[in-house]
Amino acid sequence: MSKPVTIKDVQTILTQPAGSRLIVVKIITSEPGLYGLGCATFTQRFHAVYAAIHEHLRPFLIGRDVDRIEDLFQTGMVHSYWRNGPVLNNAISGMDMALWDIKGKRAGMPVYQLLGGKCREAAPVYSHADGATKEEVADNVRRFMGEGYRYVRIQQGGYGGKATAMQHPEGIQPGAYFDQRDYVRRSLQMIEHVRKEAGPEVELLHDIHERLRPIDAVGFAKDVEQFKLFFLEDPLAPEDIEWFRHIRQVCATPIAMGELFNNPGEWLPLIEGRLIDFLRMHISQMGGITPARNVAAMANMYGIRTAWHGPGDVSPIGHAANLHLDLWAPNCGVQEWCRFNELVYEMFPGTPEVRNGYLYPNEKPGLGIDIDEKLAAKYPAESTIEEWTQTRTPDGGPVRP
Repeated sequence: MSKPVTIKDVQTILTQPAGSRLIVVKIITSEPGLYGLGCATFTQRFHAVYAAIHEHLRPFLIGRDVDRIEDLFQTGMVHSYWRNGPVLNNAISGMDMALWDIKGKRAGMPVYQLLGGKCREAAPVYSHADGATKEEVADNVRRFMGEGYRYVRIQQGGYGGKATAMQHPEGIQPGAYFDQRDYVRRSLQMIEHVRKEAGPEVELLHDIHERLRPIDAVGFAKDVEQFKLFFLEDPLAPEDIEWFRHIRQVCATPIAMGELFNNPGEWLPLIEGRLIDFLRMHISQMGGITPARNVAAMANMYGIRTAWHGPGDVSPIGHAANLHLDLWAPNCGVQEWCRFNELVYEMFPGTPEVRNGYLYPNEKPGLGIDIDEKLAAKYPAESTIEEWTQTRTPDGGPVRP
């Protein structure tokens, strides 16, 4: 019996080639030259994830057999006793992806082959068309359509919109202010305008980003039904999932949910109740490829599709993991794509590329992606106090972002 390949070291790389702080896990093995990469990006709390990996996960992993992905995922999730929090989940996700990367390299196969092989040649993607006015949004949608995109997410003035005028009381606290009722009115007008200008063929998406009170989210989903969205994203916060049943009772607007989920207890009721249409968890938030594979297979039996979270605060390694899942899963719906800049492609050789609205793999073994560590070191992650997550209503009251 051959000697197992074991984990020799676990390294954590922090870098910021664009706006988001990225966390990359590198597992070095006992086989010379063999290593795997994973995404552990929790951009708002990257120091905490770094500490979780370096101080806790690394000692746990050194000396372990790299082939035991399922065992290490299961034991890693409960090793701290308390589990299903975003910091530890991201740390475990970095481990999990890196082990799948190693497994693929050892097998000489892309990860999607290990999952069961392709169901499609490439993943359909959507990108984000924002604008200060409804006319600007429509222009940006037409631009994306000209580039071959058939799915476009539309927002006016960012999440929650930008109200034209707000009356505040004296002495308000700093934050990202918006008016919920104004957002509803302007968004419905914008979606109607874009649908008329862009035509019925393009698939339009919109993200509420949990900005509305539950009853207003129910009303918005009902009002927007006439414009035939491909899906309405995050109409409710994770704390309000019981309200999804009310949305189902009043309209047939397709619903996408999940980027804030990190506990199976959050997504299981929505799948079993057929209360949503698309799962869009953040792969590192939920723990990596292993749990994503499992939930995709379960959702398929309930007629629910995937639309994994894919913004700029998912590293290119995380996007590669999304793509391998998309290629394999029979119930892939669409993939969010953030359109990385040239520096990211240089720093992460093998980053997937979009051609005519589809995201393609490069067919290399494992996840098919690497990192230029010297270049990454030139762009260190910088601490900041996020303003967009300090969301407030006109009277100064804090609300969910």
